Amino acid sequence: MKVPIIPKDGGFKRTLRSELLKGCPYSSYWVDSVIRTTYSIIESWRKRYLRGRAKKAKPRVKRRFARCKITLMKIDYNTKTIRITLKPWEYLTVSWKGTWFDRRVRGWTVGKVVIKDDRVIIPFKNSKVVEVKRIIGWDSNGLSLDGYEPGTGFIHIDLRPLQSIKIVYEKKAVAQAKNKKELYEKYKAKERNRVRDFINKLSAGLVRLLPNSIHVFEDLDKENLTSKEKVHRGRRKRNARTPWRKIHKRVSEIALTGSVSPKYTSRECPRCGFRVKTQVGHEFEYTGCGVSPRSRTLRESMMVELRAGVTLNGRSPWIWVPVKWGSEGREARTPP
Repeated sequence: MKVPIIPKDGGFKRTLRSELLKGCPYSSYWVDSVIRTTYSIIESWRKRYLRGRAKKAKPRVKRRFARCKITLMKIDYNTKTIRITLKPWEYLTVSWKGTWFDRRVRGWTVGKVVIKDDRVIIPFKNSKVVEVKRIIGWDSNGLSLDGYEPGTGFIHIDLRPLQSIKIVYEKKAVAQAKNKKELYEKYKAKERNRVRDFINKLSAGLVRLLPNSIHVFEDLDKENLTSKEKVHRGRRKRNARTPWRKIHKRVSEIALTGSVSPKYTSRECPRCGFRVKTQVGHEFEYTGCGVSPRSRTLRESMMVELRAGVTLNGRSPWIWVPVKWGSEGREARTPP
């Protein structure tokens, strides 16, 4: 494998900047922004390529965008408008007055605006003090998100509806094979919107159920989970249908989150570091400090398991279901 070399010396960058500025009517900042963004994309591709996670073909930008720094923006919070300098004596004015999110961002400050071909994205930020009450570790599985917090107990989030959405819209591949581009784009957009809707409702329900919490997720490598050499076909397809990163990203936008390596998370106690040698099924004997949520002794002492769920029709019929644990198994009670 040849190692890609990215020139980073100052002389090369100055020459590149001078060439791009020739005949460019816009402010020099936009050229500098393009150079920084391009270097970031290429460097990310280079790291993934050297790890065997990216193809040899160099990355291409399919959707153009540019970030605007604060010094090129004049923000008027009274009229709720932003004036962006494109070139000397030429400006772009954007307003968020009367938009659907106007009330939500009242009192917030504007960040770096992102300009695309067909839209302008205005990020808002708000600084507030959050009193953390609990830390929840999440185990990302193909059909569920399973969490545990000592004060709350087990938390089970059903992801089977996501699998159903993916299976329903697998027919878009048939449309693509028959070169029916319009039909393929239609199915693709419907699938994307339904997945996004489910994740948004799931994240909002999770924050309502567990406020003031830090959610710690596994930093999963989906390429390994969908590899033909490492995973059998049935599980590989199930893993490909579950958008863990999208779920984690959405939760991070409305709550405090963290990430850990998934290595040994199913076999190692986070308190004493005890690690079992093998794991068979979903239970194993634990001889450590007795805190592991998968140990039989602690499982039998737990009296309640929380279950969070949403429906795709816009309503949440239930938020949690008490589940009693017993020596012979568990007995669920349906919500009133």
